[in-house]
Amino acid sequence: MREENFDILNCNCKGSDKKLIAKLKKSIPKEEKIVDTSAFLSVFGDGTRLKILWILRKDEVCVCDIASVLKMTKSAISHQLRILKQFRLVSFRKDGQKVYYSLSDHHVADIIEKGFEHTEEIYE
Repeated sequence: MREENFDILNCNCKGSDKKLIAKLKKSIPKEEKIVDTSAFLSVFGDGTRLKILWILRKDEVCVCDIASVLKMTKSAISHQLRILKQFRLVSFRKDGQKVYYSLSDHHVADIIEKGFEHTEEIYE
């Protein structure tokens, strides 16, 4: 089945706006960016990672304190932090034996806060 036939078969409107369709097709990011962004956004799909990011929104926090707040092992928290570091969502600094984590930049906090804001609007 050709692409244009597929569009016509699945559309109930009378005629297509070919200029709009061409413009929309050009606006879609390259496949590599779609894949990378999809992977990035999937990180926010894990509840534990989302809780960690929420905790780090305002404060720099050590692994022990995150583990205590979430009632999880330091090992489990470290595993999640490793993933968050991989996607450059968190940064860290060492102070002797302790490692302190914080959000990499304000964009991460914005994403989290907008996500919660959107969710609250849905359930109002």
